[in-house]
Amino acid sequence: RDPLWSRGLGDVYKRQGFALLEAGSIRSKNVKNILIKNCLDACIGAILWWACGYSFAFGVEGDSPNKFIGGKDFFSALDKPDSTTYYAFWFFQWAFAATAATIVSGAVAERCALSGYAAYTFFLTAFVYPVVVHWTWSSEGWLTDGDIGPGFLDFAGSGVVHMTGGGAALVGAYFLGPRIGKFGADGKPVDIPGHSAVLQCLGTFILWFGWYGFNCCSTGAWGDMALATKCAVTTTMAAAAGG
Repeated sequence: RDPLWSRGLGDVYKRQGFALLEAGSIRSKNVKNILIKNCLDACIGAILWWACGYSFAFGVEGDSPNKFIGGKDFFSALDKPDSTTYYAFWFFQWAFAATAATIVSGAVAERCALSGYAAYTFFLTAFVYPVVVHWTWSSEGWLTDGDIGPGFLDFAGSGVVHMTGGGAALVGAYFLGPRIGKFGADGKPVDIPGHSAVLQCLGTFILWFGWYGFNCCSTGAWGDMALATKCAVTTTMAAAAGG
């Protein structure tokens, strides 16, 4: 009944969609690798978000408050007076953090060592993404400072989550280069089709379904159903037009 919980559950469906879509889009020999990477995003991301990510993002009014990074409630403090709201928000925001990391897995599929991917996930979830969140969604961030205008606005993470993850994916793909065997001796590209169109299609539909929880529940309150339903229609039309 709480939109924060529902939005987090929507992200779980999205994670399943990402895993299926990516697994179907690559060669069968690398399916286990991409699935493990998706699991690592969730597992490493949850531990790091609990240990320091949430603190760097939303730990305002700490010992040294500043506009760049937070610094309070490391290891997700348990002594909150309103723990239900606190943990719902923590779960809500962890879903965002894990999504930012998962975006990269498809961009570097079949070309990144597991150890390198684990290191990237660690750094992105523990530091890079939380810092961006602090700039934009905390009360202390420099982009939300009223002195520079009305402040940065981001609904459902289009910039904070997807631009951060997309930027990291672009950098990773640039430095790793194309997949081995992608270009022949003459320099012409070689077609490397995905091994399962069924998984691709299922992943697409599960992602589409998960985005209703991701976007509609980002309104933050079931009381404003008019806005939530408008988000559902916008999400539907965006996916349909993209398809």
